[in-house]
Amino acid sequence: MLPHQSQAWAALNALARTEPPRILDLYAAEQQRLSALAPEVGGIRFDLSKLPLSATHFEALEALAEAADLAGWRTKLAGGEVVNPSEGRAATHMALRAPEHRGEQAALLETAARIRAGALGPIHHIIHIGIGGSALGPQLLVDALGARGDGPEVHVAANIDGTALARAFAACNPVETLLIAVSKTFTTQETLTNLKSALDWLAAGGVADPVGRVVAVTAAPDKARAHGIGEILPFAESVGGRYSLWSAVGLPLAIRAGPQAFEALLDGAHRMDRHFLETPWLSNAPALAAMADVWLAAFAGKPTRAIFAYDERLRLLPPYLQQLEMESNGKSVARDGTPLPFDTAAISWGGTGTDAQHAVFQLLHQGTHADPIEFVAVREPGHDLDPIHHRLLLANCFAQGAALLKGRTRAEALAEAKGDEALANAKGFPGNRGSATILLDKLTPDRLGALLSFYEARTFAAGALMGLNSFDQWGVELGKQVANQLASGDTGGFDPSTEALMRAAGL
Repeated sequence: MLPHQSQAWAALNALARTEPPRILDLYAAEQQRLSALAPEVGGIRFDLSKLPLSATHFEALEALAEAADLAGWRTKLAGGEVVNPSEGRAATHMALRAPEHRGEQAALLETAARIRAGALGPIHHIIHIGIGGSALGPQLLVDALGARGDGPEVHVAANIDGTALARAFAACNPVETLLIAVSKTFTTQETLTNLKSALDWLAAGGVADPVGRVVAVTAAPDKARAHGIGEILPFAESVGGRYSLWSAVGLPLAIRAGPQAFEALLDGAHRMDRHFLETPWLSNAPALAAMADVWLAAFAGKPTRAIFAYDERLRLLPPYLQQLEMESNGKSVARDGTPLPFDTAAISWGGTGTDAQHAVFQLLHQGTHADPIEFVAVREPGHDLDPIHHRLLLANCFAQGAALLKGRTRAEALAEAKGDEALANAKGFPGNRGSATILLDKLTPDRLGALLSFYEARTFAAGALMGLNSFDQWGVELGKQVANQLASGDTGGFDPSTEALMRAAGL
């Protein structure tokens, strides 16, 4: 039986027909609310208490976890059993973090140490070529943790648009540049096209053996060898792209910040894995967040979730999470292929605070949409400037959640408008708009590892609660197939608009 066919799901549907709670009232009604809904794990506080769910909601969602056999699916994930039925695969990214299964990382760490020691010559720049998870994960790691690293500068080129690669070239000297080419199948059109252009650039820049300056990271090493590449780091077929940063795909961090930084990243992720695997659901940070996600999207009719990183070092977290969450749970069928009669993953979007406050927060505070918002902040700053910078940053972060919750009453708006009714209407705020805040004590490799593991577990748990397969991505594959057809010049059988666009572009 699928989760939505259970009594637990029916009970949640009934609960959704009741009046939504006023969040501020819940703090008075539930004396333990803050301690129950703000667990701390590995130096990270996950405050979910401002979300519009009561203890009754979470108890009903706990019953859904039992009906969905979340514990059983969690065991399958951790044990390397099949959790991707449409492709008949396990998903083994969690095992990469476990100390007893780090053999693959040994080659990664050794390669990073050799490169840092000059074994491939004086390397001062790395151009990392990949797309999707092969680029988003490594780019996030380096951007968040690499500022104070002492290894080569890392430049990531993902887009097939040559401008992306040209910008990387402009920042590098070819005789001091190493290429890292990441493709799970080593057939990815964008990656191989960019790699060829990068090899041409190395040759034109005076590098006698361009292919000798390439490290290939792939689950298909034979295909990389067929391109003449000798330096190859393999990873398992059962590691999906959006979960691959824990594998050799994370090589740029180990080169830029050192092998110890990568090991610490794994240690932090493993600590969060143990929490997810061993903690009861209503004290389990990823499970609580997943329950809230499912309630808000599938039952409360909230189609989006905004994530705002109040730390410049985490500016790439929102786009990273877009892929993780929407590629994993953006599905319309259950794991058995039958249609799902409810909304699944919310549309993930967001930005960086405080920039976003001057762009999109008008809608969040006063617009007609009242969807959940998530703030991510770090207690310790990542710079040595005047402490006022970080004090104002955190004050703005916490102020947004407080203001969304409190709003401004009619009486307060009238006073603010000095009795002007129209102006009072413009200055009023409904309040009772829910948010969550994730606060790291510091941004170190282990804390970032724990944070990313939290999001992975949360995404997996939400998928299990909805009964879908979080690990296939057939929508991505369809787009690739059609793009290849059009790129070959085959425009037959398409709609009139597409055919006209191809003609207008001269293709």
